[in-house]
Amino acid sequence: GTASDVAIAFELGADGVLLNSAIAHARDPVRMSTAMKYAALAGREAYLSGRIPRRLYATASSPEEGVITSRTW
Repeated sequence: GTASDVAIAFELGADGVLLNSAIAHARDPVRMSTAMKYAALAGREAYLSGRIPRRLYATASSPEEGVITSRTW
């Protein structure tokens, strides 16, 4: 797996992940373990902070006033 897999697992609420092979077989195991650490921290923070609800369609969060619609030149 990769660090992004770890982040997703923790975002979904996992209590932990088994990642021995990902680190042991990495080209640079020390760097991979650092990436996994930060991914786990980021994923957990994302889980605890709570995401906005998913929607089928996008909803604009900015006012339409002042939006540049097209160039005239």
